[in-house]
Amino acid sequence: MAKVCWPYFDPEYENLSSRINPPRVSVDNTSCEDCTLVKVDSMNKPGILLEVVQVLTDLDLTITKAYISSDGGWFMDVFHVLDHQGNKITDSKTIEYIEKVLGPKSQASAALNTWPSKRVGVHSLGDHTAIELIGRDRPGLLSEISAVLADLRFNVLAAEVWTHNRRIACVLYVNDDSTSRAVDDPSRLSAMEEQLNNVLRGCEEEDEKVARASFSVGSTHVDRRLHQMLFADKDYEGNKLVDSSSQGFKPEIKVERCEEKDYSVINVSCKDRAKLMFDIVCTLTDMQYVVFHANISSDGPCASQEYYIRHKDGCTLHSEAEKERVIKCLEAAIHRRVSEGLSLELCAKDRMGLLSEVTRILREHGLSVMRAGVTTVGEQAVNVFYVRDASGNPVDVKTIEALRQEIGHTMMINVKNKVHVGKSKESGPAGGSAGWAKTSFFFGNLLERFLA
Repeated sequence: MAKVCWPYFDPEYENLSSRINPPRVSVDNTSCEDCTLVKVDSMNKPGILLEVVQVLTDLDLTITKAYISSDGGWFMDVFHVLDHQGNKITDSKTIEYIEKVLGPKSQASAALNTWPSKRVGVHSLGDHTAIELIGRDRPGLLSEISAVLADLRFNVLAAEVWTHNRRIACVLYVNDDSTSRAVDDPSRLSAMEEQLNNVLRGCEEEDEKVARASFSVGSTHVDRRLHQMLFADKDYEGNKLVDSSSQGFKPEIKVERCEEKDYSVINVSCKDRAKLMFDIVCTLTDMQYVVFHANISSDGPCASQEYYIRHKDGCTLHSEAEKERVIKCLEAAIHRRVSEGLSLELCAKDRMGLLSEVTRILREHGLSVMRAGVTTVGEQAVNVFYVRDASGNPVDVKTIEALRQEIGHTMMINVKNKVHVGKSKESGPAGGSAGWAKTSFFFGNLLERFLA
């Protein structure tokens, strides 16, 4: 057989374009009176839009407007952003971080390691074991999961828990209580996996194939990983949206065709909230769609987002079945992060079994956790729980007071009884509007009060 000779290919050639035309990032506080403009120009590459949006949302910045263009091999974005208090970005460390992580010498993974406000994610925690759980949700399940970990002497450093459509997805970061290091003993890991699987499956035989505990490898962003887990679990099928029409939460999603440029156009209109754009772009990316152009705007409490997309293979959305699937998946992505009802924000000195203790108390008071975020900052643990009663109804005042009496003497507790879906430009802490709501909990002020 004749020997086949291939021409030499310099591996550095792949990076030549980006080295000749490095990314340009500017943070502009002068062009607009009421917001900061973040402008990003660079060579186009797969996933770059999600990467930029992820950086901005991880800083708890609100994107009020955005103009996206990535056709023709060049990526040009303009984002209008505000901090979590509704002000321009004036903090020099935040500006420096944006320019560094998105700029020509960006080392995204290294930068995420050093950003102090980055809470939950494999980049921020160092020596730990990451656990992923997916299964059927039921009252008290988080309490059972945390009890298993406490019994096996695993300390929970951080966690994110989402529930949607009667399914639960968790990503937990744990270490050994005695060594404060990741657990590498196969027998202990096997015992943990077996017990967590038993808890997830409960008494339902049908859950044996759809409930599982596994150990995470790699460095996927935690919110994106939760979207991926629930998407793979097909939580969008039979999607039953929360009946919140009075608050305007039900999204209106349309899929149309742009004949002139051969794009599929997705229009999303819904209640504005924090991280809305991230959730939509994340879902489109994981469904293998490429965003070529986009216009994002929020008008008071409402958001309007328009995306011009094609599938990764260059095709548009032709069949009605594919269009319907995209609509259902985006509806699910929008609602996974929506949490109505009571928000409990707890701060206490970290100790072994703290999460198990707190979730046990919530269960004993008849409360179900709809969503949760757990963080450890130094020696302090900051936990946020969005809860309703076991029937899915709002929590009554007597239950709230009973919780205060039981745990108020050992930890700081902050109770909010509002709809947690994000914030609008017209309502915020400065204005004191009764409509103020938020998705992510900014633990800095609570932690400062606790340490004072």
